[in-house]
Amino acid sequence: MQSFLRDAAQFLPLLLQGLKFTVLVTLGSLALSTVLGLVWALMRVSGVAPLVLVAKLVVNTLRGIPILVQLFYIYFVFPEFGLALSALQAAILGLGIAYSAYQAENFRAGIEAIDHGQVEAAQSIGMGWLLMMRRVILPQAVKVVLPPYGNIMIMMLKDSSQASTITVAELTLQGSLLASSTFKNMTVYTLVALLYLSMSLPLIAFVGWLERRFGKGARR
Repeated sequence: MQSFLRDAAQFLPLLLQGLKFTVLVTLGSLALSTVLGLVWALMRVSGVAPLVLVAKLVVNTLRGIPILVQLFYIYFVFPEFGLALSALQAAILGLGIAYSAYQAENFRAGIEAIDHGQVEAAQSIGMGWLLMMRRVILPQAVKVVLPPYGNIMIMMLKDSSQASTITVAELTLQGSLLASSTFKNMTVYTLVALLYLSMSLPLIAFVGWLERRFGKGARR
């Protein structure tokens, strides 16, 4: 135990450097996936056939390609078309685009859960589609969307480790480099697991609170 604590004190500063990139990748890709996911979802429920078709094609394509392949494509193939990105930029872009498909389905489910009578009421007082979405549908859909959105946050935090495959020096890669240079595999990977857990547990508690809070609201 003393040996573990001594090694932990030595290794933690290095692992925390990787933790910074883990947070950056998670937050950046979460913001991008949220914006893109909302765009795909609004296209799906727009009722405009070409937009619906494009959104379906995009979402199904993204869901059908592994995230790792999407990261490789953006980091290694895009430069052949003149778009060279840093590893961090490619990781945020790749994870953000990949997860936008799952965000889109979550947002679409929230929008379609709103009673159609409210749509008819908004239309009857002359609201246009965009105004109706902004003032009537989306504010109510948030209550439906938030709990699964929290679960997506947790998934993205864990999947940020895939950025290590394109050389982003996030927590997993820092741990791998440290373990290979010190041969203290148990200590290093225990610390890596604990750091991920220390970030995940508050999110898990937050998701549980959202489910209790909005679950009760939905039943009233």
